[in-house]
Amino acid sequence: MKLIVITGPTGVGKTAAAIELAERLQCHIINADSRQVYRGMPIATAAPTPDELARVPHHFVACKELHETYNAWQYEQDVMALLPTLWQQCDTAILCGGSMMYVDAVCNGIDDMPDISPEVRQAVKDQLAEQGLESLIAELELLDPTLAATIDRKNTVRVCHAVEVCRQTGVPYSTLRTGLKKQRPFVIVKIGLNVERPQLFDRINRRVDAMIEAGLEEEAHRLLPLRHLNALNTVGLKEMFAYFDGTMDRTTAIERIKKNTRVYAKKQLTWFRRDPDIHWLTPEELTIKSL
Repeated sequence: MKLIVITGPTGVGKTAAAIELAERLQCHIINADSRQVYRGMPIATAAPTPDELARVPHHFVACKELHETYNAWQYEQDVMALLPTLWQQCDTAILCGGSMMYVDAVCNGIDDMPDISPEVRQAVKDQLAEQGLESLIAELELLDPTLAATIDRKNTVRVCHAVEVCRQTGVPYSTLRTGLKKQRPFVIVKIGLNVERPQLFDRINRRVDAMIEAGLEEEAHRLLPLRHLNALNTVGLKEMFAYFDGTMDRTTAIERIKKNTRVYAKKQLTWFRRDPDIHWLTPEELTIKSL
């Protein structure tokens, strides 16, 4: 049994390459993009199109409502439960996406975490709405100074979840993380797709232009009443919301989407290059023979 992981920076062409490979192998694709799991924002998340979804069976695309909470730990559980079913049809499956924590969750595992009660989750959500993210960061500094020193303080989902775990368990979240890699009962082949930096940035810029032409502005207008949801805290929507608020003009918003997407791509590459098991190819080099 084999899991082929296709990852890399946003805009490099992972979806198209994975679909072509899956067609040749006659296997399924498991989405590893943390925003594409949500329904209602296919343009902003560059989700596979209906035609692409029809070519190859996909999993974890548009499977969650925007208000639902979903994280890498839940994703690991769901993927590990799905894989035995997929392997009954084919001894290979493809995991495709650039969400670093989702890829790591499946390949390396995440420490088991306690279930968060609805009361604790709602209390944290209410505090975020009433007092802002800074109040939760301040609480995390008291409850778990070790984690507070390293956590991405702009990542609302991670800060909220860390506070939830601390409240639920009564102990620092960092004490529950072992950092031990889980052994998987299948072969993992990791492929990182990348191109030269100028070509990657050009692809990103052109993809944003295509998203605007496809109706990103209209999609963002429709989602504006839901902007408080964590699922909508994503590049493409945030800049459009700022445009609607009047804090930047339309041209600036579009250019900012391009810039922020390029910054995210560089962040992804920095993360993935720490992994010596990733074999780097261009999209054109990805063939069955290259695996």
